[in-house]
Amino acid sequence: MAGRRQWQGGTGTLRVPGRDAAVPVEIAATYGPRRRGLLGRDGIEGAILLTPCNSVHTFKMRFAIDVAYLDKELRVVDLHVMQPGRLGRPRLRARHVLEAAAGAMAGWGLRPGVQVVIA
Repeated sequence: MAGRRQWQGGTGTLRVPGRDAAVPVEIAATYGPRRRGLLGRDGIEGAILLTPCNSVHTFKMRFAIDVAYLDKELRVVDLHVMQPGRLGRPRLRARHVLEAAAGAMAGWGLRPGVQVVIA
């Protein structure tokens, strides 16, 4: 969904062009779930979308994560692997952040420039 979609918290699916299978995604669209993110977890099946968001940290996290910064059109602006205890710098064009276990996004075919669909 592109444009000024008003996100609701809950669950959905992530579709990556060229990949048949959808990826389960949690949607953290309010302050509490965004603040909590993946803290206190030992892993995640699928991904979590933090919205609105343009910067993350991995302080007190138990595992490394892939971080995809998405613009308002859900196009990947930047992609990084973050180890626990790191502070990511804000990406000015990013409106959303997608987080998953380290290595997952490469398997899904995510890279800068790819536009995803979240439904």
